[in-house]
Amino acid sequence: MATSPLRPKEHLSALGLRPKHHFGQNFLADAGLAQRIAELCTPRQDGAVVEIGAGLGALTAPLLTRARKLVAIERDRDLVPALRERFADEIAAGQLVIEEADAKTLDWFAHFDAAEPVQLAGNLPYQITGPLLERLCALAPRLAHAVVLVQLEVAARLVAKAGAEDYGALGVFVQAQFKATREIVVRRGAFYPQPNVDSAVVSLVPRQPPVAHETPEFRELVQRAFQQRRKQLRNAWRGACGASEEQLLAAARTAGIDLSQRGEILEVGQFWQMAQELARP
Repeated sequence: MATSPLRPKEHLSALGLRPKHHFGQNFLADAGLAQRIAELCTPRQDGAVVEIGAGLGALTAPLLTRARKLVAIERDRDLVPALRERFADEIAAGQLVIEEADAKTLDWFAHFDAAEPVQLAGNLPYQITGPLLERLCALAPRLAHAVVLVQLEVAARLVAKAGAEDYGALGVFVQAQFKATREIVVRRGAFYPQPNVDSAVVSLVPRQPPVAHETPEFRELVQRAFQQRRKQLRNAWRGACGASEEQLLAAARTAGIDLSQRGEILEVGQFWQMAQELARP
């Protein structure tokens, strides 16, 4: 196993590098936190794991003690050679694959058998948290478990229940596919450079079956409800999915939804029921 990591600031200095703000780089500086994330990510030990944003390898190292095979994705070309040098033995043994790539577009599962459930961990850069969570939702059927480190305000949105202040479209889309649980609040001092906000570790367990499928009707209803969250649903959904007012009223009646309510009080399943009604011929 590779040696213990340097402190991020020292490690970067030794490499002649500095954090890249345009990549949103905030490196883990807490070894205990990295170990805890690895444990949360891999309740199934000796399995397949994907890591998004390997960085300096702070999380890669404890994941390697628990994974049969790990694919670590890192898009910063300046960090990849250091990762490959540090984990040369694991790469040679076939336990680790390091992909220099953008996690938003890379095939996360290319190195695994099609039927193999995959566990995922990632310290998600703030600038691309939304697109990465969208990919997670789309790929939920291939995942056994995911653990992500996100800004605290994002974590609040991921786990918020209907009617809560933080409940919104992001939470609906994620909770349609996953059971989301906030596991650990992470203070800003656990990173280098230190961000201006705190973070949290969120565990995402795929729902089987999902509460909803992300059809065009479902997406439009959710987006309209929260883009105009102070409006009653009869107004926020006017013309949604090409439906006439009569069709909207009939669909809501069948789905058991009161259109005088605001969308922020609807459960995920209610959005899905309405989407199904509007999708009927």
